[in-house]
Amino acid sequence: MKAVIYHNPACATSRNVLALIRHAGVEPEVVEYLQTPPDRARLVELIAAAGLQVRDALRQKGTPYAELGLDDPALADAQLLDAMLAHPILINRPFVQTALGVRLARPSETVLEILPPVHAPFCKEDGEVVIDAGGRRPPPR
Repeated sequence: MKAVIYHNPACATSRNVLALIRHAGVEPEVVEYLQTPPDRARLVELIAAAGLQVRDALRQKGTPYAELGLDDPALADAQLLDAMLAHPILINRPFVQTALGVRLARPSETVLEILPPVHAPFCKEDGEVVIDAGGRRPPPR
């Protein structure tokens, strides 16, 4: 299976998603989107394919979101996209695309929806169990 992850190696969620993809036996194309951001058409495509609104794909924490006034509900999608393209840190991560679809993998286990079935145990960096020793996903907390 082919997969592409728009990745930020400084982000724990992004690292966990990358590890989950590899745990599923898939070696993805890794796009470090802060160095190589998607163009406008690709960004729009990812957001739409993930079933999101543009505003849902904006990252607020650790970004110039507030300073740029992006919390203004009157801003049009085109203005939000302009900001995301000018400041790629505003693009929430990680977006993952496989033949099974596109997801903004937050929380990280959301990526399992678009990967081959995974039954081997997996824990996040912080020790949280995503797949237990019996190959099951624990109930949500």
